[in-house]
Amino acid sequence: MKKTLLLLSLILSSIYSQAQGPAVTSWLQNITGIQGRHYVQGNATPITDNIDANVQTVQYSNDWVYVSTHGIPAYITGPFLDGNPSLASDQNAIYKISRNPVENTGVKTSTRGGNIGIFINGVSLFDWRDGVAWNPNTNALCGGPGNPPCPGGPTATLDWNRDAIPAEMDGFDCSKAHPAMGNYHHHQNPSAFNLDLLVVSNICDMYPADGLYVLDSTTHSPLIGYAYDGFPIYGAYGYKNTDGTGGIVRMKSSYSLSTATTRANGPAVNTTYPAGYWKEDYVYNANTDPDYLDEHNGRICKTPEYPDGIYCYFATVDENWNSAYPYVVGLTYYGTVTGEKVTSISEPTTTYTQWPTAIDDNFKASAIKAYPNPANDYIAIQLGNIAKENYTITLFDITGKKLQESAINQGSTLGYFDVRSSYSGVYTLTISNGKSSITKKIVLNK
Repeated sequence: MKKTLLLLSLILSSIYSQAQGPAVTSWLQNITGIQGRHYVQGNATPITDNIDANVQTVQYSNDWVYVSTHGIPAYITGPFLDGNPSLASDQNAIYKISRNPVENTGVKTSTRGGNIGIFINGVSLFDWRDGVAWNPNTNALCGGPGNPPCPGGPTATLDWNRDAIPAEMDGFDCSKAHPAMGNYHHHQNPSAFNLDLLVVSNICDMYPADGLYVLDSTTHSPLIGYAYDGFPIYGAYGYKNTDGTGGIVRMKSSYSLSTATTRANGPAVNTTYPAGYWKEDYVYNANTDPDYLDEHNGRICKTPEYPDGIYCYFATVDENWNSAYPYVVGLTYYGTVTGEKVTSISEPTTTYTQWPTAIDDNFKASAIKAYPNPANDYIAIQLGNIAKENYTITLFDITGKKLQESAINQGSTLGYFDVRSSYSGVYTLTISNGKSSITKKIVLNK
């Protein structure tokens, strides 16, 4: 009887979700009161904020979906070690996204500073820039904090415009994000630094956190957000061929570094301003291989959520899983830009109610990792993908005594234990979703 009810629940949930479409059903709605957390520099114990994380409500009409969010993720934010005084703060935002996106067949719209999209946890997406440029008239930086204004104002186009990823690396937290006047945002693939194949930031060592999802070269990456033109954004891996065949491959940017050794009217190529420090260091090279993306950093293809095909952006990384320019959306959008941040909803809508998760694909032993093993200071418990429900993780000693309890929250992928005060020996971890549990053994080697 239980199996029949479970199967019926899955069928009804699938029919309900298909009727609304991914633009309505893919958001991570906070139905359990998860609150944001942040680190303060010098303290590895996160502080709980009095702000609900992820998305609060999803409302939709025939043409639009309205996503209400505070802009705070379930994963821990901060610290920002470049002197950024801001913390991730409540955005109290409503984002309006088209349910019926269309290609812009005219002059393509350039991306801009500030929000260009939204991730499924309600966190903002920015483009490649950080608002600082090189002024050829003065041979100095302009724009941004600490620099004089750029000639023509913040929307002016100068010869050399700074790339946020190399320029602001020291200010990103473990999740590869930071706030601008409190607006916490990603410019790049929203995964944790310490899970890349080549780790380029050690901030996770003292301030362990994660990102929105975990890179996995064996499966199609999840749908992680929507750009302001209404087209979906996926993680770094997809089907080789646009028709959904060919296996899983890394989606590749068609931008590469210029072979030029000098910059006309710009700064010299040196250790301060290495190749790739400026947007203009990159050139676009069209490629007919289907796993290379177009100038907008996307392609028309089939995905698990869109089996009939749609234009999709991909959050590109290189072979070491480090972020690859132009990172998410290219210099211009593929579609007609209709998305925006609004203060109210001016049409009748239906509120989308998220069905309880009956089966979470994360919840299987093969998709959950506990590391390092043997461990010394910390034990990390990593899901294989975005948590769609809350998990309780518990640490027991060899006698079965419960030592610690923690959680992996919806919209996160990581939980951890501080075991610096524990002794060497064999321990047991259990991971539970309230319906069933998985057990793993781990060794502490002091």
